[in-house]
Amino acid sequence: MVRKGLIYYFCAPKQKQTIIYMHQSILLAALAATQTEGLSQLQHFLRTLIDWGVNAGGRVLGAVIIFVVGRFIISFLNRLVAKIMARRHFDPSVQSFVRSLVNILLTILLIIAVVSKLGVETTSFAALLASAGVAVGMALSGNLQNFAGGLIVLLLRPYKVGDLIESQGVLGTVNEIQIFHTILVTADNKMIYIPNGSLSSGTVVNYSRQPTRRVEWIVGVEYGEQMAKVEQVVNTLIQADERILPSPEPFVALHALDSSSVNVVIRVWVKSDDYWAVYFDMNKAIYETFNREGIGFPFPQLTLHQAAN
Repeated sequence: MVRKGLIYYFCAPKQKQTIIYMHQSILLAALAATQTEGLSQLQHFLRTLIDWGVNAGGRVLGAVIIFVVGRFIISFLNRLVAKIMARRHFDPSVQSFVRSLVNILLTILLIIAVVSKLGVETTSFAALLASAGVAVGMALSGNLQNFAGGLIVLLLRPYKVGDLIESQGVLGTVNEIQIFHTILVTADNKMIYIPNGSLSSGTVVNYSRQPTRRVEWIVGVEYGEQMAKVEQVVNTLIQADERILPSPEPFVALHALDSSSVNVVIRVWVKSDDYWAVYFDMNKAIYETFNREGIGFPFPQLTLHQAAN
């Protein structure tokens, strides 16, 4: 049997030419087959790429539509829930808490729907959330405590929206009770977010819970002033202010004999809403009336004695 590589050397010239043509035809056929196979692979790749792009574009477009429609539905449901609670006269504190809770739950459902439309398996996504739940729960233990604190605040109601409270070193009016924080507005219009966990477990002073409050002044007068006259002038000022309640009865007495003044304590009861107005108005009235009546206000004095030579 003659080897292929030796055929060319043991054949006649015409056979050699025929073999050369055969080698050329085989080479051209191989090149044609290679080109055809390469073109088919390229076409297959392009077709696969186009199909993937169409499918991905459809999923992205569907996810965008779901997100837009979902946001519209969430907004509609939030307004519907707020309208129902307002119609049934729910407490403003409960309304703000429920609105915040409903908005967060609906947003989570919308995110899951969008992720599912993008092709991510929701079962694996849920398994991932479940596996990460412990770690997230430990990382967000403070927020979970704040969430529980918000529920306690709504159940026990130590304060409500509109109350003037003091807690964690902050004094302000309750503007909103959210699921994690309570928003206070201070007298200088600053908004302060206090965690519900601290409010539910810490000390809270509610200045608006009781309908009345006691106002107290301590006024110093000079030594030598007649206490009867001071008490008469103060009682006249008290009776002239209609915002001061007759019961409990106003109280005026000598409070202390200080180093350079005789201190007089004044205690009256007013409605909680009138507290600061009465306090500042009475300060002004006492100052003007005492000056007019000749009752002197003391000031620190230092007496020096010169020793004789």
